[in-house]
Amino acid sequence: MALQIYNTLTRSKETFVPAQPGKVKMYVCGPTVYDYIHIGNARPMIFFDVVRAYFENQRYDVNYVVNFTDVDDKMIRKAEQTGTTVPEVAEKFIAAYYEDLDGLGIPRATLNPRVTENMEEIIDFIQELVDRDFAYENGGDVFFRTRKFDDYGKLSQQKLDELQFGIRIEVDKRKESPEDFVLWKAAKPGEIYWSSPWGDGRPGWHIECSAMARRYLGDTLDIHGGGQDLQFPHHECEVAQSEALTGKPLANYWMHNGYIRINNEKMSKSLGNGVLVKDLREQYAKEAIRYFMLSTHYRNPLNYSDEVMAQAISSVERLANAAGNVKHRLSTAVGLPDEAPSEAVAAKMSAVLAEFHEKMQDDFNTPDAITAMFLWASEANQLLQEASVPAADLQAVLRAFEEMNGVLRVVDSAEAEEMLDEEIEQLIAERAEARKNKNWARADEIRDMLAAQGILLEDTAQGMRWRRK
Repeated sequence: MALQIYNTLTRSKETFVPAQPGKVKMYVCGPTVYDYIHIGNARPMIFFDVVRAYFENQRYDVNYVVNFTDVDDKMIRKAEQTGTTVPEVAEKFIAAYYEDLDGLGIPRATLNPRVTENMEEIIDFIQELVDRDFAYENGGDVFFRTRKFDDYGKLSQQKLDELQFGIRIEVDKRKESPEDFVLWKAAKPGEIYWSSPWGDGRPGWHIECSAMARRYLGDTLDIHGGGQDLQFPHHECEVAQSEALTGKPLANYWMHNGYIRINNEKMSKSLGNGVLVKDLREQYAKEAIRYFMLSTHYRNPLNYSDEVMAQAISSVERLANAAGNVKHRLSTAVGLPDEAPSEAVAAKMSAVLAEFHEKMQDDFNTPDAITAMFLWASEANQLLQEASVPAADLQAVLRAFEEMNGVLRVVDSAEAEEMLDEEIEQLIAERAEARKNKNWARADEIRDMLAAQGILLEDTAQGMRWRRK
């Protein structure tokens, strides 16, 4: 098997070949820290974390950089609105970002560089572009000469002459051409600023990522990722300014995740239908949120609704129950776990893992990889029906689960334990009440939940009884 990645640049799947054997350099555009992150921000956070985890599963050394944009127009407005400073706004929402990161079960990136910590590199980058005649200063602002870079538009596959300028905003008359974009903004009175050869000011958005990616990962990245909305103009401008400077590809593979819709509507401020991650975490466990995010291929649109989340919760429970049952049986099984498993169990687990890796290597097809986890659950539950299962077989089954879940992390392994007797009794009582009230749907749901836990229900003369399989 060879890992295939859909490259936005070529609009095709390509075999992944790292620039340096055994190492992956990956840069993903992070948030502008002027507010709490929303569900749309969470999708790339979770997905690219899974990409990183899968590379590590494949024994790659991953250098994973996610930046913070900690100075821009939105942050200046937020500081004015709240009567604070831009650095104070940044500190507040970077802390909130890390809380959400932890709450989603996402480990820290290798590095989270901030724009304000890389101002010298940004200014030097712009100066080199000016020296090469790819940029020019006018009125304290510095602009990139877009037409001088012949390949502008190659990432988003747009032709420069067909792009529309000035429709939504007035074209800046200081530009040589309407499509030129800003690299350095002259400071307005009262704004935060840094000194530069062109006067006091601050960087434009696009130049920040180019400068930080180059500083921490070199001229050419293995993978540059982000949301589909960043493909143009942000990533397109990154390509232009970076490749104009270095003469090398900015990234060998470009990956973009699709949009999130809310109840089949576009998420937007005008509709007021945005969902903040901090609020989402109060409603749902991180495993259900991760399952939801990974249940659709990353390049496809993803629709959020209460119904979809209910399905995610149920699916996570099924996997967690199967894993918990295996752990329970292993704690009382005969034999030594480190012995060789039976040929039959070894073959079944090998087939499950092969299916999982085949799907992950096909452009990180997480929904089909999850299907492999349910195939595992089916095999595990079937094995648990046997009266006696050697510890080595159970350990082999558990290892297969942990390898898959170690990449996707849709089950909290620490919590994948058997239900307590009192919890079972409560569910059975609830089921009896549901049947009494003719709430057949809830009764069936509880029955299925118990069955997934390996709980058999039996009608007796003395009433309903249960036993473990």
